[in-house]
Amino acid sequence: MLPSRTPLVVSYAFLLCLPLFCLFPPKFLTLKLAQIDPPCFKRSAIARPGSTNPKPKIAFLFLTNSNLSFAPLWELFFQGNSHLYNIYIHADPTSSFVSPGGIFANRSIPAIHTKRASPTLIAAERRLLAAALADDPLNLYFALLSQHCIPLHSFRFLYRTLFTETVRFPYRSFIEILSGEPNLEERYVARGETAMLPEVPFEQFRVGSQFFVLTRRHAMMVVKEKRLWRKFNLPCFNRHTCYPEEHYFPTFLSMEDPLGCTHYTLTRVNWTGNLDGHPHLYGADEVSPELIYELRISNSTYSFMFARKFSVDSLEPLIQIAKPVIFSD
Repeated sequence: MLPSRTPLVVSYAFLLCLPLFCLFPPKFLTLKLAQIDPPCFKRSAIARPGSTNPKPKIAFLFLTNSNLSFAPLWELFFQGNSHLYNIYIHADPTSSFVSPGGIFANRSIPAIHTKRASPTLIAAERRLLAAALADDPLNLYFALLSQHCIPLHSFRFLYRTLFTETVRFPYRSFIEILSGEPNLEERYVARGETAMLPEVPFEQFRVGSQFFVLTRRHAMMVVKEKRLWRKFNLPCFNRHTCYPEEHYFPTFLSMEDPLGCTHYTLTRVNWTGNLDGHPHLYGADEVSPELIYELRISNSTYSFMFARKFSVDSLEPLIQIAKPVIFSD
């Protein structure tokens, strides 16, 4: 009689283990996420030992075409929290990028040449997401940053904000999603009058900040997505109205899961007096405690967590106020 009951026992055991299986998927399953689309994602995963730490992590995705000049400030930001984060760097291979070492050592993923006003920035961001998804199943939030970004709060403050019990479950993505903005129609037809149809009608075309903090669920959706990517990957006829990296993510997530997004970003940008589509660049003479306090202020539920753009010469004054101001929440 025992052999005939074996299948039932096995089935019962499988059902008991299923919750743990979903929470901590085996490495061979998570690696497949990087193989979905396109084939280069297969090489994007960074090999590392399996983690036994049950606490969720934040994946910090640095998209850069120059050195990470603010690495010393980020070192202070991450200090003492190595079990709660992972770092991934996509550095344009045609740039003169040199790893700053320390916590940034060996964190670069296979990269492609990126160019403003082209879909290459979307491709690079998707590579970063794929690498972080495949690397560690405990990466539950994915924060996109540039070499010009700085933190406005301590790591612990950011971590508590993202994973606090007051945040409703499932977690939402912090991504700006806007409609009815000026010049939106010009950007929509940048590839041709009907190029985005039928997948993306104008009524569903959205715009938002390039910098986001996505949940794992949304990151996975983006990596698997093909339908809209084919449209946004088309070349633009007018580069002055073509900023696909500001449209692909807001449009896709607005169409697929608008209620799962906050519709605002956690990265502060000053567009006052922008030059050729670039935001204001803060210099060393502008850095002060008052500036940090001002940059934190947001009209949304949460304070801004990051800010850009800052010039390289602002590093020293930022380091001086890091502990007494920036990381003193």
